[in-house]
Amino acid sequence: MCGFGGYFGAVRDGRALLERMTAAIAHRGPDEQGLFTAQDAGLGHARLSIVGLGDGQQPMSDATGELTIAFNGEIFNYVELREQLRAKGHRFRTSSDTEVILHLYDEMGEDCLSVLNGDFAFALWDGRRRRMVLARDRMGVRPLFYTRQGDRFYFGSEVKALLRVPGVSAEIDPLALDQIFTLWAPIAPRTAFRDIFELEPAHLMIVEEGSVSTRPYWSLDYPDRDEPSRHNDERAVAEELRALLTEATRIRMRADVPVGAYLSGGLDSSITSALAAGMAPGGLRTFSVTFDSAEHDESVFQLEMARALGTQHSSVACGEGDIAAVFPEVIRFTERPILRTAPAPLFKLSGLVREAGLKVVLTGEGADEVFAGYDIFKEARVRRFCGRQPNSRIRPHLFRKLYPYLPGLRQQSAEYLASFFGAGSGALDDPLFSHRPRLDGTAATKLFFSGDLRATLSGYDAAEELASRLPEAFARWHPLHQAQYLEARFLLPGYILSSQGDRMAMAHGIEGRFPFLDHRLVEFAAGLPPEMKLKGLVEKHILREATKDLLPPSISRRSKQPYRAPDSHSFVGAGAADYVQSAMGEAQVAAGGLFNPKAVAKLHEKCSARPASGFRDNAAFVGILSTQLWLQTFTGARSSRSEAA
Repeated sequence: MCGFGGYFGAVRDGRALLERMTAAIAHRGPDEQGLFTAQDAGLGHARLSIVGLGDGQQPMSDATGELTIAFNGEIFNYVELREQLRAKGHRFRTSSDTEVILHLYDEMGEDCLSVLNGDFAFALWDGRRRRMVLARDRMGVRPLFYTRQGDRFYFGSEVKALLRVPGVSAEIDPLALDQIFTLWAPIAPRTAFRDIFELEPAHLMIVEEGSVSTRPYWSLDYPDRDEPSRHNDERAVAEELRALLTEATRIRMRADVPVGAYLSGGLDSSITSALAAGMAPGGLRTFSVTFDSAEHDESVFQLEMARALGTQHSSVACGEGDIAAVFPEVIRFTERPILRTAPAPLFKLSGLVREAGLKVVLTGEGADEVFAGYDIFKEARVRRFCGRQPNSRIRPHLFRKLYPYLPGLRQQSAEYLASFFGAGSGALDDPLFSHRPRLDGTAATKLFFSGDLRATLSGYDAAEELASRLPEAFARWHPLHQAQYLEARFLLPGYILSSQGDRMAMAHGIEGRFPFLDHRLVEFAAGLPPEMKLKGLVEKHILREATKDLLPPSISRRSKQPYRAPDSHSFVGAGAADYVQSAMGEAQVAAGGLFNPKAVAKLHEKCSARPASGFRDNAAFVGILSTQLWLQTFTGARSSRSEAA
């Protein structure tokens, strides 16, 4: 796990540029740095040493010196691939997974991506053909950004590296901001920065003199809804799933340093920790976040699971003041505005792991997307159920069962519930049917946009752009699979694995690994009948069946409680951080030009008098504050840098 930057084209003083780019992302690789330059090409690397501690330095070249790679992430099946390559006559000089990629590329060219099982992004300089080859893993775990200046091409693991390139400046992309305030994240390849782009997950890019080409090498696919399933024996499916998940966990325990695990108290992290505990020599260390507020805290379940597994458990307490204290740093690492504070506790959690002396943790991320665990999947099913009888007064009561952690809903009438969740509304053949309530609710935050920004965005619809990106086969899939695709293809890499994942972990030099995102497991789950994943209103049914012997009943039978953190309440009250008043003040908001200063002042006053409980006000407050901090951090908008620190 590391960070890299580089260029292709005639660059003045390439080594000095690479030094600046690498220094900007040194937090990703605090162990050592390295540089490589060739005619019109260069690579810089900041290393977090996990595999091949003594001989895995990068950039790494092959024996001929014609192939050189800068690599971020891990190839989990490198042991098996290395043996296959040795059988074909390849000779290895190191014990690292990085060298395996070089030999695979030499053997297979770009097709080597099809056999890699890992979380990765890399840049490979092919001196023989004078081209730079860039690639990113299938699910989008590791980031890779790029920009162009004339005939010069620059790339890096974070935008910070690109901002060290002379002539590259930070400017907000208004369409990206609209996408964030609708979809929670920009639609790749767009980023929050105008003219800086992100290589999409499962994509390959080839940069040659005079041309840049991009293509996918893998895609997430589901069977047609009328296609007979070959998975009809639930017991056999559960056994195969258990074997795949065990193997995915086993190869993600490969490291020359200890591997720990995040333990939230929910089903997914508990399963991952239970499997890892049996594979960790010397025992497993687990880590969690606790909250002051009962609404968000899961410490009872975390401790129960830790005791059941016998792990050495540590936790970090996260109060509202703690979120505000780290939030400016969080935005510096997300490199984009966000609508929720959820990344902040994970920033603190990765700091705890680093203090404990670990570099690698397993997490349960991905299980909800792969096995239909989110409430939005159940909600869409109930909405379709209501849509078939829109006048029913009984069916809307089902919404109460979906959100037991939101007690306010239990007192509401059937009419209110039907209206709130859009029951009976919306065309059932709308490709975004499952997500319309979320999209509409989030888009309401754009009421705070300034008149100038509204004029710039006139006629643009972020949701419709999302719909236009859907594959042709999408219309043939089962509604549950359509909803899963929207989560797994867009929100997962766009927000969960980036703002809550890679960026918060790598801020402290911690590598997260995700057994549920092993592509073999993802492909297997995609082919399962919808009823095995969402059985009635029971989420992740087949996963529960496959792993029920691993967990205490209180964990295995527990309903999904989404990970959340206090939002606007974290920034108001007697102990509010000084930077909040500055960033949300009318003068500062007016200077940014993106929001209506009067409307923001009223929102701030409203949330300060009585902390927001509704989604719109919470999301708007956090979104506006994070955007203002983004402007201060990256564009040098009028502010006190010391306040934002």
